[in-house]
Amino acid sequence: MEAIENLKTRRSIRKFKSDMIPKETIEKIIEAGTYAPTGMNLQSPVIIAVTNKEIRDRLSVLNASVFGLGNDPFYGAPVVLVVLAEKSAPTYLYDGSLVMGNLMNAAHAYGISSCWIHRAKEEFESEEGKEILKKLGIEGEYEGIGNCILGYADCEEPATAPRKSNYVYWIE
Repeated sequence: MEAIENLKTRRSIRKFKSDMIPKETIEKIIEAGTYAPTGMNLQSPVIIAVTNKEIRDRLSVLNASVFGLGNDPFYGAPVVLVVLAEKSAPTYLYDGSLVMGNLMNAAHAYGISSCWIHRAKEEFESEEGKEILKKLGIEGEYEGIGNCILGYADCEEPATAPRKSNYVYWIE
């Protein structure tokens, strides 16, 4: 898919089939995430690839508990790519956000649907979230930036909304 067309046609999906994505495809999507620009090339973000259903479901419950919800905030997606970034980097929030963008755009290029789910910050500030990081050997002051959910859409892609008229201002 042409790069610009890919950027223009990617949409957030909120209903997924339970079918697992092939590991090779997930690895390619993750690789694209690792090539996102980062401030001073510090590469402050890390990506946790969750394909284990039990852990995925634990993260879903943890995420939902932030607002006291009982539904699945991951909309049934079988894969969650959690992006965190080292807070000592002055651009960590932007770095992690760019990783999230690369993940979603790469997923679309491979025919995989995605959505950015917030509350990763709160998930990994919790004791359970900190324990997950500890078990993975992730040390330091990391902040959750976002959960990039991936899967095969179980719905029609939403139509592209028109762009607002005052999106761009020129100084010539």
